Amino acid sequence: MTAEFTTCDLFDANASLQSCSLQFQDLGARARFTGPVRTVRCHRDNGLVKQILNSPGDGAVLVVDGGGSLESALMGDLIAAAAVENGWAGVVIHGVIRDRAVVRTLDLGVKALGSNPRKSAKDGAGEVDVPVEFGGVAFTPGATLWADEDGILVTPAPGTSTP
Repeated sequence: MTAEFTTCDLFDANASLQSCSLQFQDLGARARFTGPVRTVRCHRDNGLVKQILNSPGDGAVLVVDGGGSLESALMGDLIAAAAVENGWAGVVIHGVIRDRAVVRTLDLGVKALGSNPRKSAKDGAGEVDVPVEFGGVAFTPGATLWADEDGILVTPAPGTSTP
């Protein structure tokens, strides 16, 4: 299923949308995806990412703030496949993934800074559904995220207008 929008047209229609300035790579089979935001903040530990993506996604987008670390992957093929099975629209990772050859075949939007074959810890350290910020954007749980080949847009913080 392909979402019918472009981030350029959305931004032209509503310049109050937040535009993420980081240059993410498109790593999943879905280049265009949208949905309500869920968040995880973690550092080199994907235990919470695995737990969340193994639960019903209902078309949501998981935004993972890994602090921009390139040291170890926060998602691989097995976790990405679980996200597809559980109905997630996409995952945005301020960090890296692994198994990118398989991930690019999965019907999932995946944006990340790149890849690294090194596994992360599995302790479950971090926070879930808290506001996270990177690339000049505040990602708030429940906000709407749109992503395509041109970038990522997010509804602004509560109290400001949205499309």
